[in-house]
Amino acid sequence: MKTLVIFYSYTGTAKRIALNYAVQNAAETLEILDVKRPGVLKAYTSGCVAAMQGKPWAIRPLAVNPGAYNRLVLFVPVWANNLPPAVNALLALLPGGKKIEVKAVSGSGRSGQKCKERLGSLLQAKGCTLESYTDLKQSDALRELQ
Repeated sequence: MKTLVIFYSYTGTAKRIALNYAVQNAAETLEILDVKRPGVLKAYTSGCVAAMQGKPWAIRPLAVNPGAYNRLVLFVPVWANNLPPAVNALLALLPGGKKIEVKAVSGSGRSGQKCKERLGSLLQAKGCTLESYTDLKQSDALRELQ
């Protein structure tokens, strides 16, 4: 079974966790990159507002085709209990009919039911299934890497 670990990371935490997971599971990786990386102030202000509104930001073209994989595992940070704008943009590009596992990385380890439900609805609208949803507390996940 071909597995693709897809991740978006503003601070680098979700990236470290996702890359470790990919190595442990012999998976390929795909990093989601902003067309123009926002500065810290913009990310934490208008980025959080866009996240709460479910709006996307422009991302670079995907380096690989997620449709070519049997299993998709998505590592995402949580912004204001929602998906970051870059992840909203990614969801529009995912092929339909895929089962997707999500690992939500946050400081508290509790992304909230709202984030899970919104993600499930967005995936369902694409014809995808939210196979599993796991909250990861970033400090615990990083400690496991050491």
